[in-house]
Amino acid sequence: MTTQILVINSGSSSLKYQLVELPSGRALASGLAERIGEAVGRVSHAVGDGARHVVEQPIVDHAEALHIVLSQFAEHGPTLDVEALQGVGHRVVHGGAEFREPVLITESVLAQIEELSVLAPLHNPAHVVGIRAALQIFPGLPQVAVFDTAFFASLPPAAYTYALDAEVARDLGIRRYGFHGTSHAYVSRQVAEVLGVDLADLNQVVLHLGNGCSASAIRGGVAVETSMGMTPLEGLVMGTRSGDIDPGVVFHLARVGGLSIDEIDALLNRRSGLLGLAGDNDFRALMGARAQGDPGAALAFEVAAHRLRKYVGAYAAVLGRLDTITFTAGVGENNAAIREAALSRLECLGIELDPDANAARSSEPRVISTPDSRVTVLVVPTNEELAIAQATAELADG
Repeated sequence: MTTQILVINSGSSSLKYQLVELPSGRALASGLAERIGEAVGRVSHAVGDGARHVVEQPIVDHAEALHIVLSQFAEHGPTLDVEALQGVGHRVVHGGAEFREPVLITESVLAQIEELSVLAPLHNPAHVVGIRAALQIFPGLPQVAVFDTAFFASLPPAAYTYALDAEVARDLGIRRYGFHGTSHAYVSRQVAEVLGVDLADLNQVVLHLGNGCSASAIRGGVAVETSMGMTPLEGLVMGTRSGDIDPGVVFHLARVGGLSIDEIDALLNRRSGLLGLAGDNDFRALMGARAQGDPGAALAFEVAAHRLRKYVGAYAAVLGRLDTITFTAGVGENNAAIREAALSRLECLGIELDPDANAARSSEPRVISTPDSRVTVLVVPTNEELAIAQATAELADG
């Protein structure tokens, strides 16, 4: 018997959604409501056959956005039958140390998500607004929160602890939480399926490369290290985020540059990374500029590749034995050059990339290393919406 799950990802002025059919995992429809609260909002609704429908009108709040989305289902399909809906799944960025797995949403859970806004001020407040809107519209349906941080709740203390004053860190909740966990968990399970091996037998590095980027080390299906930290700012070079940086740079920017805390926050989160180095955070534009000989784009590419290479080597050491490296997300799945550059000079780890397999384009999971490579390198498309839908269905059934 087939069922449907509505997956919702609420931003401060946006609401992304997908209707997922289970058990097939097929996306029946997807879309985005954006510019919520502005003079003119926009809802883009795509059905399974690829047809896209756009409506522009004022959207007062997330509740109204959801009502417009429902009208798009009614007008353009597929039929959103409330009777067929098994539940609503919500992506929540930060679950702190409290939420180690998906949970059914109650008022108590919602209050805790709101309290965690201090750790994710750009995300959690928006999630709360979106969840409340969905609870009003679908009052009888089970609603589930799936946390980006949950997969990394398994990190050992040595990995999640920062070398700060212990009392200060404890009082302020300062530790490594990690993000993109839904993607890392989904992809690592897919790797085991693709290779036909037991997940418990694999030591994996997963590289989630998009506008936001993160790396994870996974032993036997359990995360033991990840690159993002207390916030998504730490780690790899990203579209607009700096990734790893000497904390002393922050003091220098304040004392010598005269920047305020908010200005430094905006600089490191929104005006750094590829954008800061090359003037564009779109990796396709970066590759075009690099091909034309732009020195800023060439440097940005090399900095990003160097950081990736460093993390792969470090995580191989953490794991002790490395079986697989997997690239996922928009850049990781589609850019052969960054995959090749990230793994160059890592032959000492037993990595041997197949140039033809790496260059071939495909939307399917695939191996891109040679048969002789001691470490199997793969490209596996991520599907966070499907993972959220599956978790929601499991809890709704229970």
